[in-house]
Amino acid sequence: MTEPEVQVSASAEALADTVAERVLGTLGTALQARAEAHLVLTGGGILEKVFKALAVPERRAVIDWSRVHVWWGDERYVASDSDERNDRPAMAKLFDHVAVDPSWLHRMPASDAGFGDDVQAAADSYAAELATAVQPEVADDVPRFDVVLLGVGPDGHCASLFPRHPGTRVVDASVIAVHDSPKPPPTRLSFTFPALDAAREVWFVVSGDGKADAVARALAGAPREEVPSAGPRGLERTLWLIDQDAAAQLPPNVSAAAPS
Repeated sequence: MTEPEVQVSASAEALADTVAERVLGTLGTALQARAEAHLVLTGGGILEKVFKALAVPERRAVIDWSRVHVWWGDERYVASDSDERNDRPAMAKLFDHVAVDPSWLHRMPASDAGFGDDVQAAADSYAAELATAVQPEVADDVPRFDVVLLGVGPDGHCASLFPRHPGTRVVDASVIAVHDSPKPPPTRLSFTFPALDAAREVWFVVSGDGKADAVARALAGAPREEVPSAGPRGLERTLWLIDQDAAAQLPPNVSAAAPS
């Protein structure tokens, strides 16, 4: 388990640029060492800014996107054409503009994908897809992700793991059905803590003063059942990339650096 590191950017726009450059650097290093890389995305306004920053012309061809597996750490269980899905802005802002292999865009099942009301079957299907991509040297049921990008909600949730919700207690599955989500829509799919913890690096990307309390509680070491974003830790690095507004309530014992 790695200890969190904190870096603070001056604004949401500067944060998006910083994260975009870091993503390209991390994936580029991974592709130098291995035949493929694995990236996990989630949703949220600041991550949409990151997607847009990655798609600017000078960055599009920095890495070979056709060698990158893209996974989603959570998804709203709605129809495939719904604007509520996390994958739609990612496609529109990034993957429609880079040379990604469509078969390596691992989108979570939609409600019209054939599972109907059996949301757990949809979760199991995605877990099985994850298992097929596990690298030979990895003794796990999910790939060794190179980096996971997580947003944080004002209540401290990450992915679709919500405070005091049953999903925070699941340790024997990689993907779960989430029912009665406190944030609409009520039905979702989500990675569990064990799946997120399988990543080499976990990055929390957070912007805005509305998230400052959640950031402070997570970094102060709150129980992950109470503040889920306190839970995930990368095997090699856990990094909080936040803007000044989100850093407004950092605990005194938390040191923060400007981006290098």
